[in-house]
Amino acid sequence: MKRFIKRRSVFLPLLCLSLVSTLLLSACNNQNRSSTNSQSKEDTLRLLYWQAPTILNPYLSNGSKDLEASRISLEPLASFNNDAELIPILAAEIPSRENGGVGSDGKSVTWKLKPDLKWSDGTPLTADDLVFTYKYIVNPEVATFAKGIYEVIQDVKAIDDRTVKIEFKEVNPAWFRFFVGQQGPILPKHIFEKYNGPNAREAPANLKPVGTGPYQVVEFKPGDTVIYEPNPNFREPDKLSFKRVELKGGGDATSAARAVLQTGEADYAYNLQVEAQVLKQLEASGKGKIVSNLGAYMERILVNHTDPNRATADGERSSIKFPHPFFSDRKVRQAFSLAVNSKIVAEELYGVTGKPTSNILVVPPQYYSPNTSSEFDLQKAAALLDEAGWKDSNGDRIRDKNGVEMKVLFQTSVNPLRQKTQQIIKRDLESIGIGVELKAIDAQIFFSSDPASNDTVEHFYADLQMFSRQSSSPDPADYMKIFTCDQIPQKANSWVGNNATRYCNPKYDDFWKKATKELDPDKRREMFIKMNDMLVDDVAIIPMIHRADVIAISNNLKGIEMTAWDTRTWNIMDWKRN
Repeated sequence: MKRFIKRRSVFLPLLCLSLVSTLLLSACNNQNRSSTNSQSKEDTLRLLYWQAPTILNPYLSNGSKDLEASRISLEPLASFNNDAELIPILAAEIPSRENGGVGSDGKSVTWKLKPDLKWSDGTPLTADDLVFTYKYIVNPEVATFAKGIYEVIQDVKAIDDRTVKIEFKEVNPAWFRFFVGQQGPILPKHIFEKYNGPNAREAPANLKPVGTGPYQVVEFKPGDTVIYEPNPNFREPDKLSFKRVELKGGGDATSAARAVLQTGEADYAYNLQVEAQVLKQLEASGKGKIVSNLGAYMERILVNHTDPNRATADGERSSIKFPHPFFSDRKVRQAFSLAVNSKIVAEELYGVTGKPTSNILVVPPQYYSPNTSSEFDLQKAAALLDEAGWKDSNGDRIRDKNGVEMKVLFQTSVNPLRQKTQQIIKRDLESIGIGVELKAIDAQIFFSSDPASNDTVEHFYADLQMFSRQSSSPDPADYMKIFTCDQIPQKANSWVGNNATRYCNPKYDDFWKKATKELDPDKRREMFIKMNDMLVDDVAIIPMIHRADVIAISNNLKGIEMTAWDTRTWNIMDWKRN
């Protein structure tokens, strides 16, 4: 009995020691796992995009969601910061008259590349890649969104491996419009050369780009996620703070804002078109902050100048062959403009993130026209419709003329802010005898530029549609080109072009061409203001809100520098945690 007790007395300390050791080991393991998870979280940058990218070739989509995602891997020669200063990226320096880069005759510009640049697969980047990128952009079989921008170029020549010369067909004061910013990323010749034609959309690199940017794509699920890791051949590896970048798409703007500001599930959320009061409430949670920049975005209503309900023999609607039954009349367009209460929309929905505007060209400030004004007057709008002969002749409370009812289909993307704006406008239009049907299209489809989809911005199979567009350069030439006749998307050009409203005015086109050749900056400024006034006076579209670009970032994220002239990810190499 004593021996049993003695053995037991030896066993109990051992048992206790074993249990303590187990508990300590378990605690250590948990602590290690927690430390590992924490470290992994710190090393990962989590981006939330409620409009998910569908392609990572910037030239095959004109949607900001795709440009944002591709810009992390693909880079231009240079870009503009928010002060409209040109910052070199792949270029060794910014061309000027003084360093001989800008031709004295205004017909050429020469760029020099930084030394020893490499693509993410290790292949050297040379001037031949720029020559190829130009040929790719202007190839009609590829049908890039930038083709119309680059058509003013006569030729792009490789002088040597690090020097490229761009020659223009005519005098061009805006030499910095090409291979710069979000409309100028360089593509690798050795990757895309086999896909410079009708097979352009079949290129594997459209989904997994080879670039020079700070991070390279390792996994992409279109419409869902993009996973990036550091580019092993990036020229400034010490700048990169993250071992992994996760771009998650889907959801809506409000839930994206909540994930950063309230739950902390994400570090960054883009393009937050959310009511100002909702953002303020979410920001009060204290986990993140709202950052806004009153840049180049302008929310507008497009008036369809063609008939969306009449089709050609081959089934094309909104064809330039068939003018709109009532928007072809300027008085009717003026009436609709008078019935849009931009002031109420700004006050009730946008708050400090947007203000009413009567101009189409809103930035830079020197181009903002002092000659226009916004007016909301339903009585005047009704009187104009009466003058145009649109009256309720059958007592159904909807105006009509020659058997045509004044009913409109008003579409936009699925977005609470835009849909509430629709409701405000619908109420006022219906009060003066206009029938209004509202439609909201998933943003992934609306902005997809898919030639096979009838619900894209470019097809515009409705009477009115609303969204934002921005100028991508401090020089207004490309932005104002949107309203020229040759920018109209149609079946014949695979629905490529930004002039979805189908507005066509040869006088405007002539004026635009003159402005693009004017070397005197003061005269050039006056010409672009005149062009803005022409569009406003003719009600080519209805300007509404000069809106801020709004993002949410976590409190421990720094280095974000927003600019009106490039994507929000343009300086992602500088993003860090506090």
